[in-house]
Amino acid sequence: MNLSFYIAKRYAVSFSKNKAINIITGIASVGIIASTMALFVFLSVFSGLKEFSLNFANASDPDLRIETTTGKTFVVTPKQEELLKKSNNIVSYSKIIEERVYFMYDNKELVAHIKGVDNQFIQVTDFNNHLYAGEWFETNSEHVVVGADISRKLGLGLFDYNNGLEAYAPKPGKGNIENPNEAFNKVLLFPSGIYSINEELDGKYVFCSIDLAHAFLDIKNNEITNLEIKLKPNVNENQVREELTSILGNSIKIKNRAQLNDSLYKMLQSENLFIYLFSTLVVILTLFCLAGAIVMIIIDKRDNLKTLYNIGVTQTSIRTIFFTQGIIITLFGLVIGLGLAIVIILLQQYFSFIMITPTMPYPVLFEWQNMVIVIMTIVILGLVSSWIASGTVNKKLFS
Repeated sequence: MNLSFYIAKRYAVSFSKNKAINIITGIASVGIIASTMALFVFLSVFSGLKEFSLNFANASDPDLRIETTTGKTFVVTPKQEELLKKSNNIVSYSKIIEERVYFMYDNKELVAHIKGVDNQFIQVTDFNNHLYAGEWFETNSEHVVVGADISRKLGLGLFDYNNGLEAYAPKPGKGNIENPNEAFNKVLLFPSGIYSINEELDGKYVFCSIDLAHAFLDIKNNEITNLEIKLKPNVNENQVREELTSILGNSIKIKNRAQLNDSLYKMLQSENLFIYLFSTLVVILTLFCLAGAIVMIIIDKRDNLKTLYNIGVTQTSIRTIFFTQGIIITLFGLVIGLGLAIVIILLQQYFSFIMITPTMPYPVLFEWQNMVIVIMTIVILGLVSSWIASGTVNKKLFS
């Protein structure tokens, strides 16, 4: 067995005659365990919160959305639709008409987006699974599905045929407006369902049949504002983009979920970085406590080190002893801390001991990449602190 490793192992597992040294070493070991736990728990909690936040985007956004780069609407020809249906990468697609319009109900006003969708829409996204009241509308009807926030602000009920939801949209065209009453298209809508996802989405959309949207917004029947697509699992997105460009031409803009929620993803990335850096700062402070403990052990073992030096053990080998001891203590704290943290996260993930509300557990998510990040962080910082501490061994120590 390597002499330096053997002595380092003995120093790491045995107690010193000096109780203060034992206490300092114990505090350093507990600190490594606690900081490892904290780092993994923080990262797992953030992963859970991130998944929780992105679930809302997954509910409302398709895998890919296609928009035009020229104008506001574009046309998908029957030939192009046939090619989309034959694609091996696409599960389903939905033609969309979307516009920001003015709503009025019982002298209460609101501006929101009206979104005309076809029958395939509920296969592309799962909006209809978030209905908490009523039902999804029928094709070619004046029924609509509204967000919970819109319903609350306007005081809307369901299937109230005596009081319809009025919607107004500017008529397309050019020239001066002589009669203001003729400047807007108007339609009377009747809510058949209310969805609830989050505050932002609940106040954004009123869903209706695409045929109603075409008529209301004076858009030609073969024109749409965007095309929403659901992809098959594990397909190559770049390959799909190339296929869609070859089918629909170069005058389209293709966005995935990350691009549709660019600000959300950037915010989550920034928060993740901040959480990691803050937790790593705690780890750095803890591991430099370890460095201090090793320095104290070096001073305590000064007489033993003189003996080793006098019998021929080199200064480099003696440094290696304490460098190895620091690594052993670091790995011990890493294994114990990471094991405890994994148990805590898995218990919360599967048994929900901590609840935000009586029905909503605090979100956590066990991810292997978080484990790798914790191991790399602790090991690298442990190597640095051990190297700094072992560097205090010099010839003056043996004089």
